[in-house]
Amino acid sequence: MHSQSAPTVETDDGGAPGAATAPEAPRKAGRPRGQGGDGNARRNELIAIAARSFRMKGFDATTTRDIAAASGMQSGSPFYHFKSKNALLFAVMQHGMDKALHSQQRALARLPASAGARDRLAALVLHHLHVLLDPGNDFIAVMVTEQRALLQEHHAAIRDIRNRYEQAWIEVLAELEDQDLLRAPASITRLALFGSLHGTLTWYDRRQKLSLPALAGHYMAIFIAPLPAANAGASTPATRP
Repeated sequence: MHSQSAPTVETDDGGAPGAATAPEAPRKAGRPRGQGGDGNARRNELIAIAARSFRMKGFDATTTRDIAAASGMQSGSPFYHFKSKNALLFAVMQHGMDKALHSQQRALARLPASAGARDRLAALVLHHLHVLLDPGNDFIAVMVTEQRALLQEHHAAIRDIRNRYEQAWIEVLAELEDQDLLRAPASITRLALFGSLHGTLTWYDRRQKLSLPALAGHYMAIFIAPLPAANAGASTPATRP
């Protein structure tokens, strides 16, 4: 997987509970109520719809009118949440990566304290497969295909969160390299792992019998040398976001 201005969201000032308030000024049609529950829900809905649209049709072919229609909004309404289609693309990548980072941290936290580098990498591989392939997770496909459409001002923020996501991989692969369990240098293994994992976006079908834990096991067998005979019984944990 492999800037800092977040998309703007309109906010409303709320009065104290029970306080008398002046009549609300008329709002433009379709204008969100901002950072309250409805505003956040609508913003997240737009991000999810945009991610799906960018993945299925491509960034250039997708219009804000398409996104608005899919969400039941008027054609100009997305601009109350995002300044432009490019800002919406940034939000798709940033929101998706942020969710992936936090779910990865939770996946690692569920491992026992005694978990070694091999088990931690197995957890990372399986988690990443879920991030790639679980329904509704369209953002990595968008990152892979639409990176060139990201505005220059947004590159630093995406690079920062991607680096934080990959840090756990860098650390565990360095440990495995020290243990002579990698079939290639750690830096090459990391790039090859991500490249091949992302390839599942083009061929994996959930209707086939190959489960994600089984697929993660195959990736481990390809990239990681077998454990010494004395440790051959060590288990590979199954975890997910």
